[in-house]
Parts: sequence; structure tokens; C-alpha cells
Amino acid sequence: MPVSGQTVCVTGAGGFLASWMVKLLLERGYTVKGTVRNPDDPKNAHLKELEGAKERLILCKADLLDYESLKEAIKEEQMVEPAVNGTKYVINAAAEAKVRRVVFTSSIGAVYMDPNRGPDVVVDESCWSDLEFCKNTKNWYCYGKAVAEQAAWEVSKEKGVDLVVVNPVLVLGTMLQATVNASIVHILKYLTGSAKTYANSVQAYVHVRDVALAHILVFETPSASGRYLCAESVLHRGEVVEILAKFFPEYPIPLKCSDEKNPRVQPYKFANQKLKDLGLEFTPVKQCLYDTVKSLQEKGVLQVPTQKKDSIHIQS
Repeated sequence: MPVSGQTVCVTGAGGFLASWMVKLLLERGYTVKGTVRNPDDPKNAHLKELEGAKERLILCKADLLDYESLKEAIKEEQMVEPAVNGTKYVINAAAEAKVRRVVFTSSIGAVYMDPNRGPDVVVDESCWSDLEFCKNTKNWYCYGKAVAEQAAWEVSKEKGVDLVVVNPVLVLGTMLQATVNASIVHILKYLTGSAKTYANSVQAYVHVRDVALAHILVFETPSASGRYLCAESVLHRGEVVEILAKFFPEYPIPLKCSDEKNPRVQPYKFANQKLKDLGLEFTPVKQCLYDTVKSLQEKGVLQVPTQKKDSIHIQS
């Protein structure tokens, strides 16, 4: 399908994942309308430097909670309430503008928080987080993600909007933006010495470029429908620190678990075949971790330690 002349709107365009979506869409030849709170804010400067940005990127001032500004951005071609309202506003504005398809970024948080799921059950697109369990454990992130996605499905059905949802796990990889986002902090703490131990827990990971590409693939494939789980690997924190220590032995990476009494938590099983069927080839998690650290170094967030000189050599 030729994309020349086609316009795609990316909300929250300055973010870690959205910046990658803007980059890949521009590379494919789309005109991109990116919504940001302030187009002149220096933290959005990286978007203007992307290849094709000068010709085909329009940054629009829009707040997800300001319906009129959103409508303006779309029509030309962490708390629970804002997440839900923002979602509804986007879909309503899209319905009014008669857009071809809305791709909604949800999260694994809307999928896997279920205390009744057995260890052999494969987490896939049919799974939903248990809202009562999220409430009782005060896991407002997962609660918010699940409620926002449910709202997206309800409103899109009501308004007749063609909705497809991507559910990424923890997103890592190369940063385009200058500021460190929450998911990158997850790795940064192991390199700065601020974390002295690692938790006895597991986490699923995926490369930011793969998640951005997943959004574009489900947007471009007419037959794409429903939800798409976007994950490459589930690792124990112990495996994460081992990989980091092999690649970057110069950092004070913790190799001691904070919980040595209980057995090591086992990774859960998940399905990502729906995205593979669309042609997505996932980046291996080791590459993902390596790219994250290299990016932190290049952005000046993480100092590159100088090699210690051999004292005996100096004396001689």
C-alpha cells in the first residue's frame, strides 16, 4: 500500500516509544502529526532532527485531557481517571475525524495480573488482569492500564472505530529522547550502584524498536484485529544482572539476590505468535540490554568508567 500522502497522528509523540514510532513512520514516507504539550519545548527537539521531519512532521500542541485540542490535531487527517478519559477523548476525536484505524498502546499490565493463573498457563491475548486483585494489592498501574484498555474497546465499539491494541511488556533499548523514562530506570539502577541487590522476581522484556514496528504493522495490515502481545523474553532479575555484568564488568552491578530464603521465581510462559505472523522479528533480549546501556552512555546519563592503570606497570 503506497503511503505517500497518508497522514498518521501519534499522540504523546515526544515519549520513548512514540519517538520511535515517529521515526519509523517518517522513514516509511508517512506524514506524521505528533501531539505534544509544547511543540517548542527543547525536550521535543530530537523529533525535529529525525530524517524526513523537516518535510513531513507537524508537531501539534495537544493535551490528552483537552478534547478540543485533540480534535484539532486529529481532524486534519498515570493516574486511572486521566488514563481512561484520555483514551475516550482520542477515540471520540478519531471517530469524528473518520480515521481509518486507531492503534492503542496498552500494556502487559492489562493482561497478566491474575493470581488464579496456573504456572503452566500461557499468557496470551485472551488474558486479562484481575481488577479486584489489582485493587486489593494497590497495583494502580496495572489497574489503570486494564481499565483504560477496556474503555478503548467499549468506546470504539460504540462509535464504530476500527481499533487494534498492542500490549507491550517492559520496553528497553535505544533512547531517542534526552530524558530517562521509567522503564530505562529499571536497568540504570543496576549500573549506578544504587541497587545493592536484585529482587527474586521475573520480568518480560522487548526492544523499543520492535514495539514501534509492531504498531506500524498492525496499522498497515488490513486483516489485523484484536490485541497483540509484544514480548521477546521473560528473565529472572538474576539473569538480567548476569548479562549486564558480562557486557559491562566495569560497573558495580549487584550479583546478590535480596531474597535467598525462597526458591527462585520461575518465568511465566507467553505467546507472541500473532506479531510474528505479521512478519515481526524480535530483537534478542541480550541485544536489548546492551543497546539500553550504550544509549545511556551516549546520552551522558551514565559515565563510561576509565580503565584503571596497572600500578606495577607505572612503577616500572
